[in-house]
Amino acid sequence: MTTVAMTILLLSTSSLLLHCSALPFQQRGFWDFGKDIDVRDLMMTMMKDQEEGSAFEEVSPPDHPTCPFGCVCQLRVVQCSDLGLTHVPYDIPPDTLLLDLQCNMITEIREGDFKGLTNLYALVLRNNQISRVHPRAFLPLKRMQKLYMSHNQLTSIPRNLPASLVELRIHDNHIQKVLAGTFSGMGNMHVIEMGRNPLQNSGFEPGAFTGLKLNYLRISEAKLTGVYANKLFCIPQLYRDLPESLHELHVDHNQIQAIELEDLSQYKHLQRLGLSFNHIRHIEHGVLSYLPNLRELHLDNNRLSSVPSGLPESKYFIFVVYLHSNNISSIGLDDFCPTGFGMKRVFYNGISLFSNPIHYWEVQPATFRCVSERTAVQFGNYKK
Repeated sequence: MTTVAMTILLLSTSSLLLHCSALPFQQRGFWDFGKDIDVRDLMMTMMKDQEEGSAFEEVSPPDHPTCPFGCVCQLRVVQCSDLGLTHVPYDIPPDTLLLDLQCNMITEIREGDFKGLTNLYALVLRNNQISRVHPRAFLPLKRMQKLYMSHNQLTSIPRNLPASLVELRIHDNHIQKVLAGTFSGMGNMHVIEMGRNPLQNSGFEPGAFTGLKLNYLRISEAKLTGVYANKLFCIPQLYRDLPESLHELHVDHNQIQAIELEDLSQYKHLQRLGLSFNHIRHIEHGVLSYLPNLRELHLDNNRLSSVPSGLPESKYFIFVVYLHSNNISSIGLDDFCPTGFGMKRVFYNGISLFSNPIHYWEVQPATFRCVSERTAVQFGNYKK
């Protein structure tokens, strides 16, 4: 009955959910965590988790129902978005599961703001002006799984996050430092989206990600410059300290210039790797052999002069590879496809090569013998 009623609520209140704009990070397939949260989707996820009994506990409704002034309270969902609020409102029902406070003017999260909300599942605070969070503010939220604080003015990740947290989106802030032990004891965390923060290499203390078993991490559009090791800039030591459990890693729009063998050697589970919009000129031979489960590789908008070696030897085969907008001038017969008999016959679904100085009429037809269909290869035109 609750599920049916929640569905009706989704349909009847859709116009109340998102009014302010933001810049989404477009992805398709796998996960879509880079884009900003749509509360309707979040409500559907909550309903699914509720049906499965995930981290929910029955809380008796209050004898005298309350609802903050101007908000909409129905079926344990409290919507207070776009109200011009300057602080977290009072009288939030204690049985609330989803609290939507996005697109307001809140500047601070105080110690008692969430007192009594022990069963809260998701908290949406994106698009406010939050610069301070009391160290004890989140302590009552012992079952919270999703926290969205993107598009604020935070300079550090809040302390004492709930151990129950599964997903944290904190992109588009002013975070400059991630301290050691920030995520200590947070073994349930699967997703961290922290792109578009002015993070430099020195901003990540050793052990900043210790204890995490992440599936998805994005630190794109930051200020990572790499470390010197008597060579060009390479993937910083930061990335060698990331959780080995990662399925997706996005470090686009940084200043990485080279990828060495040891940079990615520990990420055996990685399925999608985003390295677009860097300054990569060199990828050491053998790097891809450490990524047996890689399915999608983003290397577009870099400075590569040739197709990275090792693509044909991928154990299960990369399905999609983005190489457009580089300096690649020629393509070899065996740059993409395996040779010999008995090779695993898995086909590329897409190869993008446009905006490279390639004479496409010189490429031999057999070069793309392992591509699913002709339209899967994109050459396009090249202009200086």
